[in-house]
Amino acid sequence: MLDFNFSIPTKVLFGAGRLDELKREPLPGKFALVVISDGTTVKKSGCLDRVLAALKHQGIEYLIFDKVRSNPSKASVMEAAQIARDNFCDFVIGVGGSSAIDAAKGAALMARNPGDLWDYIVTGSGKGKAVKNHALPIIAVITTSGSGTEVNPWLDVTEENLHEKIGFGVPSTFPTLSIVDPELVLTVPSFLTAVQGFDAFFHAAEGFIAKSATPISEAFSLQVIRLISKNLPQAVHDGSDIEARTNIALAGLLSGMVQVTSSCTSEHSMEHAMSAFHPELPHGAGMLMISEAYFSFFAKYVPDRFIKMAHMMGETTDGLPEEEKPYTFVRALQKLKKKCGVDGLKMSDYGIRDDEMEALARNAHKTMSNLFAMDRYTLSLQENMDIFKASYR
Repeated sequence: MLDFNFSIPTKVLFGAGRLDELKREPLPGKFALVVISDGTTVKKSGCLDRVLAALKHQGIEYLIFDKVRSNPSKASVMEAAQIARDNFCDFVIGVGGSSAIDAAKGAALMARNPGDLWDYIVTGSGKGKAVKNHALPIIAVITTSGSGTEVNPWLDVTEENLHEKIGFGVPSTFPTLSIVDPELVLTVPSFLTAVQGFDAFFHAAEGFIAKSATPISEAFSLQVIRLISKNLPQAVHDGSDIEARTNIALAGLLSGMVQVTSSCTSEHSMEHAMSAFHPELPHGAGMLMISEAYFSFFAKYVPDRFIKMAHMMGETTDGLPEEEKPYTFVRALQKLKKKCGVDGLKMSDYGIRDDEMEALARNAHKTMSNLFAMDRYTLSLQENMDIFKASYR
């Protein structure tokens, strides 16, 4: 018997040019904290100016917090939360990629709750306290395609002193409003386009093989896999192709819905360990590095699902021995990586050493143990290490 619940309360404005509607869209207050990264992309692209102009048009005052790094730190989230609290901000707007949006979510939550973010984290060294108060309303203006953070409650934050990168969220950290405008990603460089697109791909693949998969999440997952397979190479090689960009933006959005209606699996736990120790590592790049070994390991445990994913990538399994059919997905993944120019990624390029494999595996099991519980086969610590070792170069 089927039995499941889900809720995706975020209002989404999707399509080319939709950012202009921020001038007219009802917003939840008259004073905003605008959270952006410490880089220059959203400023140089004009996206930030357009957001600020929209706020001014609606008579909304604002402060800007611009200290968010890739893989946002707990310290930056707490600093932003204090600014929002001290200035009585009514809501928080994240403008940029997933790091800015995730930091905005964390700031919105901690602006209304006492103590430290790690008081509420439920894995790793978190204290697992109940969140007492709703977050401030959150607006997301996403300028990348892949994380799905614009339509889910999850925020990934790193406690740098402990090397813990943990995903966390509560119902009130769903964005109230998200704007997904493919025109905002036209200038994203090809490498980042690729790794962000694969982030969406892995959300979908993991959600499809997870214990928690439902008919709803399966439909989203297969659509994401199809969209990424057909459009990501074109978006990588011709970033100005608005149709390809739109399809990848849709895939990113749907991958966020997969995370709400199903779950990620231990692949995400493993990558979080990698970028917890090496915060300069892009999340999607880390997953690309371990993906072939990871999915090769799990193919034998859910062969029917791997075959379905391969078919969505345009591959046939006709004429193959039954035991070989699931691995068609892994071969299709290899081909897609090559088409997108990311088949040569190496852990060593980001400073990961071959003697770190045990530490990474232990960190993954400790800090994101909840996602190991979503696997249809429970990885041992040794098996986790073996996947890391097989991926190392």
